[in-house]
Amino acid sequence: MALPRLATFTVSGAQKYGAVTDFGIVDLTARFGKEFPTLREAIAAGALIKLAEEGARYQPDHALDAISWQPPIPSPEKIICIGVNYPDRNAEYKDGQDAPKYPSMFMRTPRSFVGHNAPLIRPRVSSQLDYEGELVLVIGKAGRHIREADALDHIAAVTLCNEGTIRDWVRHAKFNVTQGKNFDSTGSLGPWLVPYTNESQIADIRLTTRVNGETRQDDRTGRLIFGFRYLINYLSTFTTLVPGDVIVTGTPTGAGARFDPPRYLKPGDVIEVEADGIGVLKNGVADEA
Repeated sequence: MALPRLATFTVSGAQKYGAVTDFGIVDLTARFGKEFPTLREAIAAGALIKLAEEGARYQPDHALDAISWQPPIPSPEKIICIGVNYPDRNAEYKDGQDAPKYPSMFMRTPRSFVGHNAPLIRPRVSSQLDYEGELVLVIGKAGRHIREADALDHIAAVTLCNEGTIRDWVRHAKFNVTQGKNFDSTGSLGPWLVPYTNESQIADIRLTTRVNGETRQDDRTGRLIFGFRYLINYLSTFTTLVPGDVIVTGTPTGAGARFDPPRYLKPGDVIEVEADGIGVLKNGVADEA
């Protein structure tokens, strides 16, 4: 039997975490909140599998339609996003350049993400809200100068991201994409964490993105230009990775900006990011109030 998935959620105005089953969610904050106030502390203690096993012992406390899903990691120290990490994505740029020698990357703020089933917010200043389905690694063990051979030992869990982007705002400056990647509530993380157990679990995951039921992105993590071991090694060369850090590993070809004409998201659209063994991250779209 698969272990329950672990999620952060709110119910009756209180933020909690729990184990997700097909029948509802088991409130683990009520049982383990003193020891692990949030999933971030549980990750740091290496306790995700213990929590998942405990969650399997209880009947659900809440129906899934009674909760509001939140991004799984509250207040991560770092959200590091990798750009142009699938071969066909590099070709999409049509600049004649070979695959890059080193990964492109940028940081995102926690406030730029919502949880599963919450709407992505199209800002007042732009109609160019785009989707990017991605697989996410969550760091479980701190490290600096981590060897590739040891890199996967530092993963605690995997989850999904819709790395929503405001396309015209990523081109405001000569060298950076920060503005277009950090509008409030333009991306999503979730719906839950799946505890990491072994390399075969993540080696070649099929990752798809659908908009209103139409498949727009479809690729496999086995084709990444910069694989998971390399990314953890490279990132830990310049920064200390700590428990709860989020690494968003890149999106396949097929984002809305690459269509002619572009197909940007609008209110009423439904985006689903799906990955083998993880599940489906689903969001609608709404205009900024």
